[in-house]
Amino acid sequence: MKSNNIYAQFNNSTIRVYQAFRDEIADEAIRLGKFGSHFRLGRMSWIKPTFLWMMYRSGWATKKGQERILAIDMKREGFDTIFKNAVLTSFDKDKYNNYENWKKQLAKTEARCQWDPDRDIYGNPLNRRTIQLGLRGNIIRKYIKEWIVNITDITQYVIELRDAIKDGTFKKCMLPAEDEYLYSLAP
Repeated sequence: MKSNNIYAQFNNSTIRVYQAFRDEIADEAIRLGKFGSHFRLGRMSWIKPTFLWMMYRSGWATKKGQERILAIDMKREGFDTIFKNAVLTSFDKDKYNNYENWKKQLAKTEARCQWDPDRDIYGNPLNRRTIQLGLRGNIIRKYIKEWIVNITDITQYVIELRDAIKDGTFKKCMLPAEDEYLYSLAP
C-alpha cells in the first residue's frame, strides 16, 4: 500500500516548493524577487514540494518550457491554506460522497491536489505517493503577492546533479534533505 505523505524542505516559518519555467519567467522572477508580468495568472499553476518529483516532471530541466527550475520558499501558513482547501483531482467516494458533488467542487475550486507515485533519480516509481498542488484565481494571487518569501534559481544545481547521474558520480547526499511535513487536514 502506498502512503500519501508530503516530503519537503521546511523550517518553522517556510516550506520549499519547486516550479519549472521557461527563461523569460524565471529571469524576471529572479530579477524582481517575485513573479512578474510574464507569469500568467489566468491558468492553473502547479507547485511541488518534493525535489525528485519536480525532476521527474521537468525531465531534470530538459522539457520544453521547463528548462529553468526555481526553488520557492513560501510561508507555511500559505501552503497549509492551499492544502486544506484543495480538492482532489481524482474522485474519492469516502471524501466526496458522490461523483457529481466532487465534479462541482473540482470545477469551482481554486486549489487542486494531485497525489502521484514519487520517483527515484532515474524516474522509477517509489512505494510512496507525492503531492502537487494546482493554484488559480485568488489563491494564485495570494501565493505570488503574500506567501512567497524567496525565489532561488537552482537550474545549475539541477544540471550538475543530472550530469553526475549520467557519469556515475552521483551520491545520495547530493540531494536536498527532505523530511515528512506533518499536516492536520488531508484532502
